[in-house]
Amino acid sequence: MEPSESALESNPPKTSSSGDPSHLLHRSLSAPPLTVTKALGNYLELSNGQRILDATTGAAVACLGHGNARVKAALAKQMDVVSYCHSLFYSTSAADELAAELIRGTEGKMEKAFIVSSGSEAIEAAMKLARQYFLELSPPQPSRTLFIARKQSYHGTTLGALGLGGHVGRRAAFEPLLATNTEFVSPAYFYRGMADGELEEEYADRLAQELEETIERVGPENVCVFVAEPIVGAALGCVPSPRGYFPKIREICDKHHILLILDEIMSGMGRSGTLHAWQDLDVVPDVQTIGKGLGGGYAPVAGLLVNKRVIEVLRQGTGAFAHGQTYQGHPMACAAALEVQRIVREEKLVENVQEMGVLMEKLLKSRLAGHEYVGDIRGKGLFWGIEFVQDKKTKKPFYPGDAVAMGVHQKGMEPKYNISIYPGTGTVDGKSGDHVLLCPAYNVTADVVEEIVDLTAKVIEDYFRGKTLVHT
Repeated sequence: MEPSESALESNPPKTSSSGDPSHLLHRSLSAPPLTVTKALGNYLELSNGQRILDATTGAAVACLGHGNARVKAALAKQMDVVSYCHSLFYSTSAADELAAELIRGTEGKMEKAFIVSSGSEAIEAAMKLARQYFLELSPPQPSRTLFIARKQSYHGTTLGALGLGGHVGRRAAFEPLLATNTEFVSPAYFYRGMADGELEEEYADRLAQELEETIERVGPENVCVFVAEPIVGAALGCVPSPRGYFPKIREICDKHHILLILDEIMSGMGRSGTLHAWQDLDVVPDVQTIGKGLGGGYAPVAGLLVNKRVIEVLRQGTGAFAHGQTYQGHPMACAAALEVQRIVREEKLVENVQEMGVLMEKLLKSRLAGHEYVGDIRGKGLFWGIEFVQDKKTKKPFYPGDAVAMGVHQKGMEPKYNISIYPGTGTVDGKSGDHVLLCPAYNVTADVVEEIVDLTAKVIEDYFRGKTLVHT
């Protein structure tokens, strides 16, 4: 029940010593966000009365939209069974059934699932699992302590995961705290990485050769893992890899007995048009991280999928994974994710992602490819990025101080548009460069896709029409 006006007057909200009415540590101490008062389908209703079209499903999370009745019922049913138990002593049918559903989706190419609460936790667990794999090989290979990742990558915000990522801007303040056992190679970034006149296959060969040379330089016997996103999400703005790239990477990893970890926290679980992004790349990872679309935002949930090669080494060794967390395999999170995945499968939503993705690409390129400040439009499925540049010919990015991506997001949030567009920065080198993401729900319809593209185009056009750029 809503409190009465007189009750609010006699019991005003408590304020902190700074005058901020909230005691919650928001991302910004100076500009607390608006409060969501209701969410249903593709829309969020805010405390100021606005109704926002959630064109990004948060951070590519709410894959079924908001308020799904089946998921709500599954959560209520699970609460009647058990809401929490410690995975050291017990399991639940929700966790077991979710694992079975996930392995089924890999067509048996992966063997075990490990369920945690966030993508950063999943990356941390994957790093530890890789280390344990090499310690339990027969004979053990304890010298394998180096990781290889790609520049302009982002794998999480905890210290281990942040150290594994190559996003300069996000690492900068915490650099003295980060481990130094990661080598970085070039990203697979068509728009800026491929040379004039170079064929796609030649670009893939050049990137693979760089990885080979890096491994040889540091010593193959010292390398544990190569990790990459099949489609780079927030850090680069939905950048797919060139054709043939990952098969070449898989071949190099196998040659040097290095594990391949694919980070599909943002691009996987249907987002890019196949249930797992690697299913369209002609490779199978040794370990895969998943999140975001796994539970659709109905509970904090992420995880690992591990293939038979890795599991068999542990099975022949200690017979256990030397890692555990309080909320590992949380029953409520597993129940939510299980129902989300069943809905995705039963309602053939991955197929809808493919179909609506083709439409979104066509409409975005039709409306925005010729825009003076749009340098590139790229993506796959319902995972699309738009990169902004000062000069299309030179691909010169905007100065970071102009805050172009955030400006586009803020423009979209104005009542005239009422659309949420996800901003990203550091696209070019981790410091400069701006892009935005569009990642609607998997069950989106053609009319909503058209509305998203139309509003996004208007926001971008109006933003640049009225923008005075102070740095050039």
